[in-house]
Amino acid sequence: QVRLVESGGGLVQPGGSLRLSCAASGSISSISTMGWYRQAPGNERALVAFITSGGNTTYADSVKGRFTISRDDEKNTVYLQMNRVNVDDTAVYYCHSEGTTVWGTIYNYWGQGTRVTVSS
Repeated sequence: QVRLVESGGGLVQPGGSLRLSCAASGSISSISTMGWYRQAPGNERALVAFITSGGNTTYADSVKGRFTISRDDEKNTVYLQMNRVNVDDTAVYYCHSEGTTVWGTIYNYWGQGTRVTVSS
């Protein structure tokens, strides 16, 4: 069993900053990728950013230059630093992780989501 717990969501003004965190715990042997997706009302869940075990990152075009994803392997935690946010960033943000369990099986888990609201 793998558990992902997100934190850091909330209300932020346009142009402001917010940092999301997601801690993975449970029967994890190794983590391959950790990432963030978001879902706005009426829209499908979409990729925001992900980071591989080697530190390679991928970003959605809409957040490039504004958001930064990073990971702390000692803490099994991934962060999303959100700068210069705008109203289009309003969504529920979900953490996602893939990796290997202590039993040698592949896991693929989602967090419960954290809401980010950008409003003045």
